[in-house]
Amino acid sequence: MKRRTTFRTDQQQEQTAAHQAQPASGHEFATPEELLRFDAAQTVVPTEIAQRLQKSSADLPPPARSWLRRLFGS
Repeated sequence: MKRRTTFRTDQQQEQTAAHQAQPASGHEFATPEELLRFDAAQTVVPTEIAQRLQKSSADLPPPARSWLRRLFGS
């Protein structure tokens, strides 16, 4: 009997957590990318982290041109 009681309690906690994890504004996302873009727009990056990111990415080479641009020379 303890297992059933424990299972029901765990199940209720999972349902409560799932309910709280839903967006409060009622948005539905067609793709995970849309969800990530929405979340990124809502998230404020701390200034220390932004500065560290800029510093670490300053030495990266520019992205390579796509094969299409190399082929047509645009």
